[in-house]
Amino acid sequence: MKQNLTQKIIAAHLVDGNMTPGGEVAIKIDQTLTQDATGTMAYLQWEAIGLPRVKTELSVSYVDHNTLQMGFRNPDDHRFLRSIAAKYGIIFSPPGTGICHQLHLENFAVPGKTLIGSDSHTPTAGGIGSLAMGAGGLSVALAMAGEPYSITMPKVFKIWLIGKLSGYASAKDVILHLLGLLSVKGGVGAVMEYCGPGVATLSVPERATITNMGAELGATTSIFPSDGQTRDFLKLMGREQDFTPLAADEDARYDHELIIDLSSIIPLAAQPHMPDRVVPVAELDGLTVDQVAIGSCTNSSFSDLQSVAQILKGEHLAPNTDLLLSPGSKQVLKMLMREGLLDPILDAGGRLMECTCGPCIGMGGSPNSGGVSARTFNRNFEGRSGTQDGQIYLVSPITAAFCAVNGKFTNPDSWTKSVSAPSLPQKAPSIRNLFAYPPADGSQVKILRGPNIVALSPFSRLPKSLELPVLIKVGDNITTDHIMPAGAAITALRSNIPAISKHVFERVDQDFVARAEQAGQGLILGGENYGQGSSREHAALAPRHLGVRVVVAKSFARIHKANLINFGILPLILDNPADYEPLAEGEILKIDLMDLAPDTSLEATTSRGTKLKLFHDLTGGEIAIIKAGGLLNYVNDRQK
Repeated sequence: MKQNLTQKIIAAHLVDGNMTPGGEVAIKIDQTLTQDATGTMAYLQWEAIGLPRVKTELSVSYVDHNTLQMGFRNPDDHRFLRSIAAKYGIIFSPPGTGICHQLHLENFAVPGKTLIGSDSHTPTAGGIGSLAMGAGGLSVALAMAGEPYSITMPKVFKIWLIGKLSGYASAKDVILHLLGLLSVKGGVGAVMEYCGPGVATLSVPERATITNMGAELGATTSIFPSDGQTRDFLKLMGREQDFTPLAADEDARYDHELIIDLSSIIPLAAQPHMPDRVVPVAELDGLTVDQVAIGSCTNSSFSDLQSVAQILKGEHLAPNTDLLLSPGSKQVLKMLMREGLLDPILDAGGRLMECTCGPCIGMGGSPNSGGVSARTFNRNFEGRSGTQDGQIYLVSPITAAFCAVNGKFTNPDSWTKSVSAPSLPQKAPSIRNLFAYPPADGSQVKILRGPNIVALSPFSRLPKSLELPVLIKVGDNITTDHIMPAGAAITALRSNIPAISKHVFERVDQDFVARAEQAGQGLILGGENYGQGSSREHAALAPRHLGVRVVVAKSFARIHKANLINFGILPLILDNPADYEPLAEGEILKIDLMDLAPDTSLEATTSRGTKLKLFHDLTGGEIAIIKAGGLLNYVNDRQK
């Protein structure tokens, strides 16, 4: 049978299940990655499993989020992560080495391999032909233990590329265009598979920009074929031996098809506060820009910053505009220096920041109050920048550079600075000596724990019925940033669930935590696409700590739904969306769980006596996990 590329890789790694879309498949995982904001908890969960060594082909622990070492918490976490890596056979990437996805693309991602990472932008590696998915930290810990990773078999969307980018259009504009077409929930339950003659015109870094921001579509992942461009990139990285040609079979079947003519793409921008609020940059002509931030795992490659240097050469920043620059890795920074491309940026007045995520997660670099910030990042959720009323626009590095020079958005028709097509240097310096590789035997390594690192408390099993108050009612497209905010102060608490739980929903309703603690247990009522955004499992783990047992919503984002299941929270969907409106905060729902099983619905009775029909799309395995009180309980029960 003819197979597309996604089906080929899943079939090659299939451990169990039915590859029909909607069926559950369990696949072998070759590689894992973590970053420090999610990794500390993931490794506490790994320790609870009790194995002496990871069982994956490769696992890497990156430190790229919590690098503002304000007080002891972050450096204690880094020390813990380094010692965990040495003991259990994991490569460790120290703070400042680079952003996990850029580093993994440069050093470790392999065509045809499976990768899950405790970061929602792990699909970046799809730019090199890896089947790479974001997941919760507990799922990553279990993959390191050799457990297969279970997902719903996705549909596969064929994104057929024709033509070639021209003028000031870039790869960022391609994915913005797709977001404008499909919306932030248009890819839920699907893999975006890119093919067609236009693919050959895009370099691996350009492809990685597209697969990275494909996460904002809600997609399971995105993937490009492995071809001559892939070989050229791997050769430059000193890894040509990792190259394998991979492509879909001719006449392979897909569930949906879109055609994008690259030659028709123009500079675009996503307006506040959603990545799919896309308009042509020309429509923003004249809008003052207070800050420009260039970097993130989406646009921090050498070719991205090369175009910025070309635009800034001989220029000076507008007096009203700050420019922050975060290279994706020390390799990128060294290449910029060797090619003489760093000076034009610094001479124009740009500020060079560390090779980390930084401003993308509100870790420094916040805009002024009410300020407009043009950013090359992937998310512009309200408050994510660290400034609650910041007006964040998502743009390409080219558009960002012109904003920095002009101090405002301008019509691309007025741009005159010449920008060459993205390219790579003839040689790339290796920085692999900066990674800490584990010893062959880590049994004598001592784990170093600071006082902020608190072991995960066990959770109780699901009872036969629940009587729960509605603790909070929220609307559509609630993000994990709404549920569990990022930023320097809160992110430093990621290894301390009792402490970080004090911040759940604090930017939405400051009384939520007190209300939850008083109730003892309860449920959350949400709208469409509840839990979109990052993979941070703390957005499920912290509410569970506060007694949340059920989330009732109109629909769920993939990774957050998986995290709810991992921690024993039951995700239920309103059979009739009209039932959402009458429900109010404080109302009691009594839910009979005796009949909880695949392909069944449940009934809830409100304190007003109203009957609600609730359904779910949970598999038998997912229901067993929830009944056990979470995935860790389930695995431990199975091993007894």
